[in-house]
Amino acid sequence: MPGLVVVGAQWGDEGKGKVVHWLASQAHLVVRFQGGNNAGHTVVCGGKQFALHTVPSGILADKALSLLGNGVIVNPRALREEVEGLERQGVRVRGRLGISPLCHVILPTHLLLDGRREDAGQGIGTTRKGIGPCYEDKVARCGVRVCDYLDPPLFRELAKSHLRLHAPELARLMPLARARRELFRDYEALRAFLAPFIADASVLVEAALERGRRVLFEGAQGAMLDVDFGTYPFVTSSNSCAGGACVGAGVGPTRIGAVLGVAKAYTTRVGLGPFPTEIEGRVGRFIREKGGEYGTTTGRPRRIGWLDLVQLKAAARINGFSRLALMKLDTLSGIHPLRVCTAYRLRGRRVEGWPCSRRDAFDVEPVYESFQGFSGDLSGARRFSDLPEGARDYVRFVERSLGLEAAVVSVGKDREQTVLRRPGGAAGFWR
Repeated sequence: MPGLVVVGAQWGDEGKGKVVHWLASQAHLVVRFQGGNNAGHTVVCGGKQFALHTVPSGILADKALSLLGNGVIVNPRALREEVEGLERQGVRVRGRLGISPLCHVILPTHLLLDGRREDAGQGIGTTRKGIGPCYEDKVARCGVRVCDYLDPPLFRELAKSHLRLHAPELARLMPLARARRELFRDYEALRAFLAPFIADASVLVEAALERGRRVLFEGAQGAMLDVDFGTYPFVTSSNSCAGGACVGAGVGPTRIGAVLGVAKAYTTRVGLGPFPTEIEGRVGRFIREKGGEYGTTTGRPRRIGWLDLVQLKAAARINGFSRLALMKLDTLSGIHPLRVCTAYRLRGRRVEGWPCSRRDAFDVEPVYESFQGFSGDLSGARRFSDLPEGARDYVRFVERSLGLEAAVVSVGKDREQTVLRRPGGAAGFWR
């Protein structure tokens, strides 16, 4: 049975955690394939709210084994805090989470470097979690992998090289002797914590697929934060599109059978960068508060915008979406009129594709189509016919525009507050 990839279709924070949690009830393996603890998935399950950062959302499903593929970068201290927090909430993690030994390690000095660049005006509004500096070291072939971190003599040698390489920047923050102490703080305890989790994710994924098991690949961030295809340079440092699942989990492309794109019924983004449909004023504030649009990782208020079909068409192309999950439709209830961007205008001419130029991405003006909107409480809807007519019209317009079925329509935070439009339940998404 081929694998199923779930990825964000916008700038992240689309509601992937809820979708993955729901699908994981029928999965045997859930594999995260890129990013670090800059990601934030909020999942409501059984009346409890769980904030996940590195651990896959599938950990909340009772039967699925969760894996961190080699494309993920791991902060040992942050991961330990997250695991302990989940266990305090009654979630069994140990024995159900595996970490590839090929994952790169986010060192304390990576966080220092990330913060310094942001404070010096050289940043892009990152989460300051050390993600960029860690991926930089990986690409420069001087990073520390989990398997290296677990080898004390080797780690000591790599730490020396790391400090020499970054000494010019680190010395502006603190004496290098202190930076070295930070690098080794709690090292033995963190090494002991990580060791039991080690598992070869690539081998486990291949074995599961050979046995006809359902494998779910979980992405972090979203298509427009992809380092190649996103709003560069205001992007993350990894490939957050569906193709990243192959490299980040160690699986061949012939093993991927379907891709589910997750998009909000409107648009949000965090941090700096172009955002053509951004809404200022009362309507934007209303959506932010009603939708709880604050970052899971940072708590920062998210920027709010109308749904952008130009952006979504670009995301569908680079990811090869099989179908769509349309989230937070309930948040738009009571807003009249609703607007959807169907094209851009750039210096007097109509543009229907996402611009590559960073200058053009800031300069485009959205061309909107308006809808009457809809009212009422959508949270009890379980069938498409339960939704108000205006909500159904809105969903159908998105489907026609993208040429994709909105197979999932979310009408609330809880997993059960979902309108499913495909037969076969969660298992049907692997077919």
